[in-house]
Amino acid sequence: MAGGVRQVDRSDVRKHEGFLRDGNFRWLWIALALCAVSIAGYLMIDAEPRPRGGTMYGYTLGTIGALLIVWLALFGIRKRAITTGVYSLKAWLSAHVYLGLSLLVIGTLHAGFHFGWNVHTLAYALMVLVIVSGMFGAAAYAVLPERLSANRGETTQRQWLETIRSLDSQLRDAAQPLDRAEADLVRLSTEQTDIGGSLWSRLTGDYSGCKTRRAVEELARTRRSGPANPSLDQIDSLLKRKQETLAQARRHIRIKTILEVWLYVHVPVTFALLAALTAHIVSVFFYW
Repeated sequence: MAGGVRQVDRSDVRKHEGFLRDGNFRWLWIALALCAVSIAGYLMIDAEPRPRGGTMYGYTLGTIGALLIVWLALFGIRKRAITTGVYSLKAWLSAHVYLGLSLLVIGTLHAGFHFGWNVHTLAYALMVLVIVSGMFGAAAYAVLPERLSANRGETTQRQWLETIRSLDSQLRDAAQPLDRAEADLVRLSTEQTDIGGSLWSRLTGDYSGCKTRRAVEELARTRRSGPANPSLDQIDSLLKRKQETLAQARRHIRIKTILEVWLYVHVPVTFALLAALTAHIVSVFFYW
């Protein structure tokens, strides 16, 4: 095209769609239709007591729900293969999210809103926990990767570490002419740098005990109360550069931790759900 402007192809736009929008929300509409049919079926049955697990309607929804749970659990294996098209990994993930949400309706109607202290309710509770954790994961993966990329820019984690080491080296050299108290402030930062910290710090971004932060604050008080000192000015500049680098690296670690830590809930609870589902099915067919 004239002027070097390339017309945007629709296939290019589809290529960059998020997994929640895949195929113009194809799996959302399928999940909504499944929920609508399930609700309509429940409302149309005129019987007392109301339909639940032990009725034909309950068995039908229970079978659909059990098959969905097993299929959804297979995503951990499916995601190892990257494919394109209707059965692409992105389409599978979209189906995983929306059909997983539909289980809230299917499972509740299967139970007929009847719950108690038994293995059946345990399976239902674990299913809800898996779905809620999955909702958190879907939201995180829809939003956080873009923030991760924006925060990182062109800098790698290795470059952050090299920058911090370089700044520590410059700080040690710049602290040579200082007196003992001022040099101790610099040493506080260079000898006790904690980039990641505890799981709580990585998740919340709370680094209130950061030694570099304390050194910056103490040095600011020293500069305000004393005469001008070019060495302190240089150290203040280096410390603030290190503080900015640490903040960027910690934001990166926080986003990655949020993206990863939910799996430590979602995956184990999924296996617990499969075990409870098996116990639920066995107890229904062999003991009822």
